[in-house]
Amino acid sequence: MNKARASGKVILLGEHAVVHGVPALAAGLDRGVEVEVEAAEKTSIVIGERRSDAGDGSDTVRALEALLAALGSGPVSVRARLELPAGSGLGVSAALGVAVARAVLGVAENAYAGVRERVLAAAAAWEGVFHGAPSGIDAAVAERGGCIQFSRGEGIEPIRLARPVPLVVAVAGPPASTKLMVSQVAHLRERRPALVDKTFEGIRALVSNARLCLEAGDLPGLGKLMDLNQMLLAGLMVSTEDIERTCDIVRRAGALGAKLTGAGGGGVVVALADLDPDPLLLALRRENIECFSATVTSEGKP
Repeated sequence: MNKARASGKVILLGEHAVVHGVPALAAGLDRGVEVEVEAAEKTSIVIGERRSDAGDGSDTVRALEALLAALGSGPVSVRARLELPAGSGLGVSAALGVAVARAVLGVAENAYAGVRERVLAAAAAWEGVFHGAPSGIDAAVAERGGCIQFSRGEGIEPIRLARPVPLVVAVAGPPASTKLMVSQVAHLRERRPALVDKTFEGIRALVSNARLCLEAGDLPGLGKLMDLNQMLLAGLMVSTEDIERTCDIVRRAGALGAKLTGAGGGGVVVALADLDPDPLLLALRRENIECFSATVTSEGKP
């Protein structure tokens, strides 16, 4: 039996635009996915209490079979433990794909560099079943942790942070389908290309300035840029009343900035804390909103 893990993620700035070639900034979380994998006569996967077996027609099994085919592997049995809510924009699906690929390959802890491309290709095959044409950013962060700039054209650029970045992550409502939300933005772009392309260019500028803030340790500046990114995402019709309300709660509690992270339509808000995340956590818990804190560093915890 082989064991492996991978990081969840938040997108600090740039979701949706990244699908269309604009850079995005993402950070690995110190929570993610742990898996145990062993060879089996028939492929199966257990995630928490949910089991899927070869032949049952589920997307989960189809994704696992696509991953195994990419690696040239025979049938396996997978058992996974999630440390984050699934389907909420925290990269759980990609983390599962990366962790399973690592375990199937049987690579030792912290010895992933030699098989990085194989792991990412297998995770892309896994993700393609769920999300159609994923940008690749989730798998990139799951594979390496830390903080990165990612674009489809330039790939991954690690970012050296001047200081740790304290975040609060809050579940702002039921998640929406990533594939559906990506498709919705693509359809909006078909109908109103000038408006959407102008929004994407605005996001590009915010990402560029946010990277400078991360490298300089300017957390207040980063927070303002996150707020502006949220405004542009709302203009793409991917925000919700619950997301806006959660952003308002953390801002009133002292957050430097807040925005949705991931596909939107529900799911998760990420807030930038001013050193101490406790006031934000307290304000969210008063409203019975599930939340946790995380600190992003350059090194990450893959």
